[in-house]
Amino acid sequence: MVEKNAHQLKIGVMGSASGPQIEFKHARTMARKLGQEIGKRGYIFINGACPGLPNDALLGAKEAGGFTIGVSPAFSKHAHIHEYKSPHTHDMILFTGMGFMERDIINIRSSDAIVIVGGGIGTLNELTIAYEEGRPIGVLTETGGISDSIPHIIEDLCQRKVAPNMVFDSDPAVLMDKLEKAIKEYPLPIHEDGRVIDDNKPEGRREQHELEGVLEEETRSAEPGSRG
Repeated sequence: MVEKNAHQLKIGVMGSASGPQIEFKHARTMARKLGQEIGKRGYIFINGACPGLPNDALLGAKEAGGFTIGVSPAFSKHAHIHEYKSPHTHDMILFTGMGFMERDIINIRSSDAIVIVGGGIGTLNELTIAYEEGRPIGVLTETGGISDSIPHIIEDLCQRKVAPNMVFDSDPAVLMDKLEKAIKEYPLPIHEDGRVIDDNKPEGRREQHELEGVLEEETRSAEPGSRG
């Protein structure tokens, strides 16, 4: 497991909210086990506050005692429940009022890494945003939808490379082990030039860690009661 530190990891789960994938019993079982795994490891669970596979994962995270956050496309709780017809059992829901597309960006940027389960067109949008943002990505394979075609989509259709911070497995526990390693090896960039995309392994990781240390020191010195 990733060492505990002051920054508690936030794992975003994205996948089929509707469509044929949610009729796939194995996918629903694996989504729930994924959520349980995230909760057991003490991580914050994030999803798009939607039904389907992400909600199955939410239920698993709650069963394991995880803290859960939903990033809703709706303007208000009323709209979330009555217009979007979406679940609302999270510990916290952020009502963006931005609709699905813009909500996806907030969802991804709020996550230290994302996991894809099943997935259709909407999940494909989330995948491509996370890829371009350089986020570590885990893919729970054998859950239907795009999850079993992502290398083909990236390499054959888009003529890009599977990034080194992308990991794949059909077992939720093994996938999380791999994702933890990717998170540790490829920390999130502090500027766009540090993104991990294609087969790019950015130089300057040492400089990035040094700058992160400077920023952390500046934050500490700005805290009430600190000297300087």
